[in-house]
Amino acid sequence: MRLVVKGSEVFAGSGGRDFDPALPAMVFLHGAGFDHTVWALLARAFAYHGFGVLAPDFPGHGRSAGAPLSSIAALADWTAALIDAAGVRSVRLVGHSMGSLVALETAARHPAKVTALGLIATAAPMRVSDDLLNAAKVNDHAAVDMISIWGHGYRATLGGSLAPGLWMLGGGERLLERARPGVLFADLSACNDYRDVLAAAAKAAVPSVVILGSRDMMTPAKSGKAVAAAMANCRLTMLEGAGHMLMSERPDEVLAALRS
Repeated sequence: MRLVVKGSEVFAGSGGRDFDPALPAMVFLHGAGFDHTVWALLARAFAYHGFGVLAPDFPGHGRSAGAPLSSIAALADWTAALIDAAGVRSVRLVGHSMGSLVALETAARHPAKVTALGLIATAAPMRVSDDLLNAAKVNDHAAVDMISIWGHGYRATLGGSLAPGLWMLGGGERLLERARPGVLFADLSACNDYRDVLAAAAKAAVPSVVILGSRDMMTPAKSGKAVAAAMANCRLTMLEGAGHMLMSERPDEVLAALRS
């Protein structure tokens, strides 16, 4: 599906079905350097069970036009504009990693537009190592390698995909390699600079779930628990042994947590 948001063309996956604004709406927000394809399984599951689904590529990512936005606040305002462009009044927002920060900030800045939150692999704060930032700044492939290795739990580095023939570690690397120059650095910088996670969490009164991996080396579970603790109406789901890439590592358990 293609939309025009703030004057630029945006692509959004819709879970294999035409988006129907009359249905309850869910919007899935991807993480740094990624695109809508990380939501393929989850988007399809909800689209075929009574929801209107949008999984957009942020500006400059995937099939969306424009330059990457430089802050979580700007991405949150862009998300609010996306909701308007889709022709719906409010949505359930689900975000992974950077997308979880955007979802939280959207709920804080535009509370009337968000009815529920799903925050996957979130953290307060979401610090990024200097080595990773420096590699991303010069478009060094080492940045892709660091995210891929640090981002997957132990089982995922050995194989472990529920879909026969797919390699989670290699698939994650190929997806990051498709990002345009400068996109990964812009995203990681936005995460590293964002200091309002807990303040935004405290403002979120809607039903929420925080989903964490116990072996996440990029957004450690301790930091994710702090986000959940700051929210008034939040349930915490911990996936033992999982890393950061929860939608590929544990898709069934993530789906169950969001559905409940």
